[in-house]
Amino acid sequence: MANSIRIRAKSSGGATTVKALITHPMETGMRKNKKTGDKIPAHYITEVKCEHGGKTVVNAQWGPAVSKNPYLSFAFTGAKAGDSVKLSWVDNTGKSDSAEAKVK
Repeated sequence: MANSIRIRAKSSGGATTVKALITHPMETGMRKNKKTGDKIPAHYITEVKCEHGGKTVVNAQWGPAVSKNPYLSFAFTGAKAGDSVKLSWVDNTGKSDSAEAKVK
């Protein structure tokens, strides 16, 4: 799922706010295909991680209750303009993706 993350990071007043939109189906495994009646297999993000300067600033454990194409926003301290922030995810099928953004 290359290029599944759109990320921005902005520093203001000592805190850096990261906003990300992740394109992912986030299937629970409970829905059925309307035409065939078969269950749609579970396919959801299990872990989201954000790193700055080689350190993890956010590590979130997700499950099937998170909506399709999730939006994530959080803030942390210690970054300044020009620094790089990396966001990555892994799903229950073993697929993963990551993206980086420069702090503005």
